[in-house]
Amino acid sequence: MPSHSLLASLAVPLEFLIGVGAAVVATFGMDLVMARLPEGGTPPFVASGVLTDRPPADAPERLATVVHYLAGGLTGPLFVWFTFVTAAFVEGAVATAVVSGVVLYVLMVGFFAVVVVPRSLVSAARVGAIRRDWAVSAAAYLLVLVPVVTVATAAV
Repeated sequence: MPSHSLLASLAVPLEFLIGVGAAVVATFGMDLVMARLPEGGTPPFVASGVLTDRPPADAPERLATVVHYLAGGLTGPLFVWFTFVTAAFVEGAVATAVVSGVVLYVLMVGFFAVVVVPRSLVSAARVGAIRRDWAVSAAAYLLVLVPVVTVATAAV
């Protein structure tokens, strides 16, 4: 088998691996933003609290950390999948990346705001600030993920 055929057959799996690697970098970038926001560190504890039926203040820290990094790491391959789907309808790598990024942003923020937060035991007075800080954190994540994946997969 010629080497170019082997490389071509590995292109899709390689793009998903790039998605995972970029997601790890994006999650660390997101952590920097979350640390600066008043409720930035709360979303992982909201998720942990929902999984354990506890208020965020009593949610297991280890579970919050695992959920945060697992979700962050797996969102990269999800973005790659969105780019494959979007490329069937949109022409050009930049347009594909932008459309995929916007769709992923809406899903990230929407899922957290509409599915996770309402199931949490968080105080109603904090809900708006938590949702807002999550929206900012998700944007920061995607501002790292989208260009890293787009540039790295262009080389594949």
